[in-house]
Amino acid sequence: MADPFDFDQIINRRSVPALKVHPMVLGDDGTDLFAAGVADMDFLAPQPVLDAISQRLAHGVFGYETVPEGLMPALTEWMKTRHAWDIDANHILRAPNVLNSLSMAVNLFSDPGDAIIVQPPVFFDFADIIAENGRLIVENPLVMSTARYKMDFEGLEVCAADPRTKILFLCNPHNPVGRVWSKEELTKLGSICRKHGVLVVSDEIHGDITFSEHSYTPFASISHADALNSVTCLSPAKSFNIAACCAAFTVVPDEQRRRAFQAENSRLTVNKNNAFASVAMQAAYTHGAPWLNAVMDYIEGNLALVRTRLANLPEVHLIEPEGTFLLWLDFRSLGMAQDDLTLFLRRDAGWAITRGISFGASGEGFGRLNIACPRASLDQALTTLENALSKQRGL
Repeated sequence: MADPFDFDQIINRRSVPALKVHPMVLGDDGTDLFAAGVADMDFLAPQPVLDAISQRLAHGVFGYETVPEGLMPALTEWMKTRHAWDIDANHILRAPNVLNSLSMAVNLFSDPGDAIIVQPPVFFDFADIIAENGRLIVENPLVMSTARYKMDFEGLEVCAADPRTKILFLCNPHNPVGRVWSKEELTKLGSICRKHGVLVVSDEIHGDITFSEHSYTPFASISHADALNSVTCLSPAKSFNIAACCAAFTVVPDEQRRRAFQAENSRLTVNKNNAFASVAMQAAYTHGAPWLNAVMDYIEGNLALVRTRLANLPEVHLIEPEGTFLLWLDFRSLGMAQDDLTLFLRRDAGWAITRGISFGASGEGFGRLNIACPRASLDQALTTLENALSKQRGL
């Protein structure tokens, strides 16, 4: 029987204005680079999603709409059956995107000059949101122990105890280092934050993307007390590769904070609904599980390929991921400054990946590689890297 999921198909991303291959990301001279920076997949979205969008398009009328009746039940059932998180649908608010929810949380639950904790190396937009909203960034850096990152809980206690600290931005699972935080780790983090009155605002957009033997634990599912001290930002954008036609959800169990979010949504008029986003999300959560299971198997195969090929390249070390389709690679053995490393990867290896320093100073010498792409493309890119390193050794 033929495989219904053809992830080997090479699709021309340049036929649409895809950010990953756009000159604003690759530069005017980046046409031929292996584009593996922006965090989306090079795969067709699930067929049920494509069918739902087509059916909605066929209707032909695109006036104002409310949220479809089946959308919230689809989301809550997905989270319950897949992640054992029983969400009260009344706690869920729609949002344009996860970054919008993060920014709103900053403005609603802290004041200019207050401090917000981040755990670098971490998603670069955290720092931008904090700075652009006039808050202070407080770093609680992750600690690498035996090639695996861990949280520094002693340092977190110090950061949280500062009376200026009002919020912690949690990345769960973590982008870029690939950790899928355990229940024990999240419990300890939650206890420290509740003790010091620090609100946990958790970006969980990669929650569905975990590898074998690892499972995502939603922070708000840890305990009732942690749920009340949390704002969770969700979206099917990463899971089903629908970022360009998608929206997000904000889960706010605390009634007072939820009312504040609702009022801010109304004030900013960000409470409109996109018909195509709605049907795409509902179809993904209702019928997308077989596709997601298959794509995760494929991505794990890509991970195995990278692991095998890098085993013969002493200059590059893979930080073993537990989740996400983003690999954190350690190039520090090359002894290059970040700009020189970027130039080497672009000019000699033909790679356009995300610079490690974009995730904070502790990311210098690293790079983030997106492996959600056809295996042949990844295999070719690994060959060009291997050739570039061989040439480098000969200098």
